Amino acid sequence: MTPDTLIAAARELSDAVDAMRFAPPVTHVYNPLVYAWAIHERYLRRYGEGKKRVVFLGMNPGPFGMAQIGVPFGEISLARDWLGLEGAVGTPLQINPQRPVEGFACSRSEVSGRRLWGLFKERFGTADAFFAGHFVANYCPLAFFVGGRNLTPDKLPLSEQTPLFAACDTHLRALVAALEPEWMIGIGAWAEARVRAALAGTDNDCRIARILHPSPASPAANRGWDKAATRQLIELDVWHG
Repeated sequence: MTPDTLIAAARELSDAVDAMRFAPPVTHVYNPLVYAWAIHERYLRRYGEGKKRVVFLGMNPGPFGMAQIGVPFGEISLARDWLGLEGAVGTPLQINPQRPVEGFACSRSEVSGRRLWGLFKERFGTADAFFAGHFVANYCPLAFFVGGRNLTPDKLPLSEQTPLFAACDTHLRALVAALEPEWMIGIGAWAEARVRAALAGTDNDCRIARILHPSPASPAANRGWDKAATRQLIELDVWHG
């Protein structure tokens, strides 16, 4: 498998969701697969080569991570200094003045991304060592805002969820077919549920589980997320102690 398969699937997903419209209370929708496509494509091309034993799946872009630079859980400093990704980022068609896109100049920290990529850096040392058997993706590429507040896809009305999730499920199945993982690990219970729904009825036999989401909104995650996630992965036999 070459990264071209992932790139084509991402373009197809981007085109599908970019045509969708979302009603109030949503005020702004960002699609980083459009304005940050160059960085996202670079991420896929550099790290999407070959089969992956473990694929981690998040929900959707965070306002200071993927929404800024197009990299899943894209904490700026780790994406630049550890993943080696950098470059110009465009702007959404409709800019949310409360959540401007500053690309790699963004000074805000994506806490979930800092925790996630920080754990991988600590355990594997180099990005190449991590990606030799792992990959990180998001289920939904869109970021939704109600003013300055982030709105997650599970909070959308069913009439908007249905076509959105159909497109995201199609992409997820293409991702799994391309990477052939032994494990799909949802980052949080919702992502795990979407993996199970997308792969239900297929002949894919990868194992599905989840780890605690690293969000600072989770009290459990704030009590040592890296140790908790590592323990979960070792107990699942995804990682070895």
